[in-house]
Amino acid sequence: MSADLDTAFWTRARRHLLRYGGDFVPFVPVRAEGAFLWDVAGRRVLDFTSGQMSAILGHSHPEIVATVRDGVGRLDHLFSSMLSAPVVDLAEALAALVPGLPKVMLLSTGGESNEAAIRLAKLVTGRWEIVGFTQSWHGMTGAAAAATYKAGRRGTGPLMPGQFAIPAPNPYRPRFPGVDWRQELDDSFALLDRQCTGNLAAFIAEPILSSGGVLDLPPGYLAALRDHCRARGMLLILDEAQTGIGRTGLMFAFERDGVVPDILTLSKTLGAGLPLAAVMTSEAIAAEAEARDFLFYTTHVNDPLPAAIGLKVLEIVARDGLAARAGVAGARLMEGLRGLQQRHPCIGDVRGRGLLLGLEFADAGGRDAAWISDSVTDTALELGLSANIVRAGFSGGTMRIAPPLTATDAEIDLGVELLGAAITRVMSAA
Repeated sequence: MSADLDTAFWTRARRHLLRYGGDFVPFVPVRAEGAFLWDVAGRRVLDFTSGQMSAILGHSHPEIVATVRDGVGRLDHLFSSMLSAPVVDLAEALAALVPGLPKVMLLSTGGESNEAAIRLAKLVTGRWEIVGFTQSWHGMTGAAAAATYKAGRRGTGPLMPGQFAIPAPNPYRPRFPGVDWRQELDDSFALLDRQCTGNLAAFIAEPILSSGGVLDLPPGYLAALRDHCRARGMLLILDEAQTGIGRTGLMFAFERDGVVPDILTLSKTLGAGLPLAAVMTSEAIAAEAEARDFLFYTTHVNDPLPAAIGLKVLEIVARDGLAARAGVAGARLMEGLRGLQQRHPCIGDVRGRGLLLGLEFADAGGRDAAWISDSVTDTALELGLSANIVRAGFSGGTMRIAPPLTATDAEIDLGVELLGAAITRVMSAA
């Protein structure tokens, strides 16, 4: 893009686009393929966040492109009470992956699926109090926004009543040194018992709090959380928008812990970058919801085109062994990031699972972590790497790194190399 065209583009963008959080990235892609993006001038950028943490098969995967082309010319959108083969096929495929949750509803976004899950939990339990983590991000609509504590809670008036939050464990920055996660969890629920009105409906959690700083719940935590929920008659909702469909080295992150939730929500990775989400639950919960007239009727519920895409995504992930590949590639990426940590004192911690990793900066060189993180992000983009720093709300010094599951070893190594070069440049100038 020439300088004149670039200036004209941004003038039009500033004139017409509503700002919805943070600054727009000063790079305008016109083409994407695999792990890379290109602008009109041919400048190439390595996408180390899979778009919005979603494109697990990379961009423009040929089989996804073919599925879209075929589907849009065959069945794109239907009346919401009219079912189609792709919808039933995808529901069946998901149920086979999680036999304990055979009832499925397909939606469009993660926020929408969490909204439906919370509504379902409230209806089935007959209660209305929802608990989450203080670093959580579950969506920007109604109940999902009320259960989101990472950002966005100010300036719009009262949120949904009956909301509570507890801290997620953070070994790198423990709130009370010497207190383990189990004691912290027990104490949090003891405090919750004193604050609630006896109407606890559900706990909603990400197995790895992504926006909250890539905080990986330690082994045993989900089981202990489930036990606390059961003791109070609460349902456990797991939001696997970012951890599902192979990203952590398993098809679902909860499989590591052997804990199947009462309600599971999927999005992002299920559509591999296209708008598709799912809510999954048990026979018993579905039967009770039906008896109580569960209502969550939307324009695009169970649409055939995105369902066909989701079915193809599951096929590719299974056929190509991409969950296992995420484990192998993630170990390579972790090794590379820890090598950077050894060379750069500004890197305080590296954590995560599979191909969802977090790099947390620490104050160094007379600069605070937030300044370092912002500067590294900007410099990395200049060098050809798109890597996502969480700039909104809390956890502003943590970089989320989530390449596609299809990323090659060479692409993993290139990302680490570019990130290292960006850190070196920023800290040399500090």
